[in-house]
Amino acid sequence: MDKKELLKNKINSALSYSEYQKYAEDIVYSLKDKELNEEEKFLYEYRKLNLARVSRVEKTYSPSERIKTLIESIQSKQIWLVITEDWCGDSAQNLPAIAKIASLNEKIDLKIVLRDQNLDLMDLYLTDGKRSIPKLIGLNENYEELFIWGSRPKNAQDFFDELKNKGFEKEYIIKEIHSWYAKDRCQSLESEFVEILTNLKNY
Repeated sequence: MDKKELLKNKINSALSYSEYQKYAEDIVYSLKDKELNEEEKFLYEYRKLNLARVSRVEKTYSPSERIKTLIESIQSKQIWLVITEDWCGDSAQNLPAIAKIASLNEKIDLKIVLRDQNLDLMDLYLTDGKRSIPKLIGLNENYEELFIWGSRPKNAQDFFDELKNKGFEKEYIIKEIHSWYAKDRCQSLESEFVEILTNLKNY
């Protein structure tokens, strides 16, 4: 199966944003009263925390007029395919904003696939050889790539790398990255999408 055919098949079975959110909520609800081992408890608490992060971003992020204008100027159908998982903290911080941006134009069809069930697709979009998520692939109606984004804004990645190079523990780095997201309020993400969309328009 070639790449375009694989993308088409994945999109046909992908989730909408609302379906993905229900999936994430259902997992947390189903685990609420179950006996869990330590690893399962950790993942449960992280999933629950991610739902709170998603809710915060949905309430606090409002797309700027600049990006609204760019999005509304799109005339041809686009598919924004996101590879992710509900336990992913970076996804909880970025996907709700991506969904808000995509919702500004009905020609953009946001679709979501789960990484661990779609490793054949994920392995086509590695970041420095890693299965980093979320990963967004922008496609035209012929399933041709328009752009690729992910797994986090460059400013966040630079901050992550800085902390890692200084030898901080992973737990501390993750905490600091989420503090960075809270202060940034999706502005770095939006700036990158403005650049992506401007380049597409010029092209």
